[in-house]
Amino acid sequence: MADFVQALDPSKLVLVGTAMSFVTSGFTAPVYNLPIFLFGMYAQEATEAAQSLRAFTFLLGGSMFYDIIWMFTYSQHWFIKFVNILLLLLKIPTTFAFATALQQRGGQFSGLGIRGNDLAGATVWSMPGGFTSSGRDGYQNVDSPVDAPKPLGVPTTQPAPASQPAPSNPGAYQTV
Repeated sequence: MADFVQALDPSKLVLVGTAMSFVTSGFTAPVYNLPIFLFGMYAQEATEAAQSLRAFTFLLGGSMFYDIIWMFTYSQHWFIKFVNILLLLLKIPTTFAFATALQQRGGQFSGLGIRGNDLAGATVWSMPGGFTSSGRDGYQNVDSPVDAPKPLGVPTTQPAPASQPAPSNPGAYQTV
């Protein structure tokens, strides 16, 4: 589905939505659709405006809920109701296309906990204070053997490293 949404052209979707809203605006229809889609045309054209693009995406998504309530509350002619249903169905891919465009511009949905470019997977967190680097390489499985704890009072003797000649150029790379 992600490929389908990325293949959609947000400018054409918002243009069709604006035209359909303009056609229904002269009849008994929701009055908020035309201003929302006009704002969407502005937000789509302004390439540096990520905040207005985010606002349009949220307004369009929220207006779908209001469209359903409006259609059950008010009676309409069958043709205008059909156009409003088509407009409601058009809002779904338009919302997804503008959400994808917002992510490509580097915007975020901060209220939802979704970062701009990371919708695919979980984040790997590390513990503060270096708890993950306590001598082990990564995490320990349940089936792996446990190392015996070292006694605290017994000093361990390690052989002294062999003396090596000092490098002639301090700070230079060493060859092996």
